[in-house]
Amino acid sequence: MKKEYEIPLSFSSIRISAEPVGEDLALTVSGGSRPHIGCVVLSEPRASLSGSGSVSCTSSVISRTGHKDEQICRSLSEKACTAFNKVVVCTGGFHMDRLTAEQLSEIVRAVECFKF
Repeated sequence: MKKEYEIPLSFSSIRISAEPVGEDLALTVSGGSRPHIGCVVLSEPRASLSGSGSVSCTSSVISRTGHKDEQICRSLSEKACTAFNKVVVCTGGFHMDRLTAEQLSEIVRAVECFKF
């Protein structure tokens, strides 16, 4: 069943759509004034290299030239992969003209704190 999430920001919001694809999970991220496809992140679960028995993951990234969406998509993809022990693909992008350093920091913090 498809689930929709919204991460509020002081100046916009980030929307996340999560949809099962068989045993796997597809995430689509959008936000800002011009949502787009800026990158694709594929995360695959594996046993942690620490030997603790916990789930970790390995990720591969394809980014469009000049796009900086990897940090958002990679964070969400890896978070979902380890939380659900599923292969996850995350694609999308957030765009706003004249984004300030403070706004960029707010986006990063909001995504890092997000829990599925």
